[in-house]
Amino acid sequence: MAHAVEREPTIPRYTVERYLGLLHDGVLSPSDRVELLEGVIVAEPPSDPPHAAGVSLAASALTAAVGKRAAVRVQLPLLVGRLSLPEPDVAVVPGHLRDYSTHHPTSAILVIEVADSSLVQDRLTKAAIYAAGGIPEYWIVNLRTRAVEIFRAPDPEAARYGQTITAPAGTCLELAALPGVTVLVDDLLPAVAA
Repeated sequence: MAHAVEREPTIPRYTVERYLGLLHDGVLSPSDRVELLEGVIVAEPPSDPPHAAGVSLAASALTAAVGKRAAVRVQLPLLVGRLSLPEPDVAVVPGHLRDYSTHHPTSAILVIEVADSSLVQDRLTKAAIYAAGGIPEYWIVNLRTRAVEIFRAPDPEAARYGQTITAPAGTCLELAALPGVTVLVDDLLPAVAA
């Protein structure tokens, strides 16, 4: 007598090439709020006003701080290996914006995620992806604690960062890869609701 075999459901894994094919073929549209993380297509939560303000503030502060030394991209793809194409809230990338007219950047000087409901994913999954990709510096603007969590010294083999610092409001941050470029934590934080 034959017995049924129970199998765990498998999650399909996509390469960046296959994922971009889904966009090209119209299966996914650019308006879909999704990103590719470790081969899995993940829905991004809707952006509430504090998150939207945090993204805008971070982009504005970084654009002013880096000037022409680098380009600042907002919620645009960053190619990190063959299985991840995250769309960080803010990425400071080498060169100029026009350098990325035909391809997505494959490296970044700094990546920022503004986090409230996405905090666990940003600390675990995204930190591992960015560390594995050798991104030298990753900041989480933590809307809950009103501080910036700074991750430095990536270990790509272990997919983790060797140094983690928390910078509270009132702190001035310097980008490790761009000496002299500073940003105030307060300039990254949205106003507190009354």
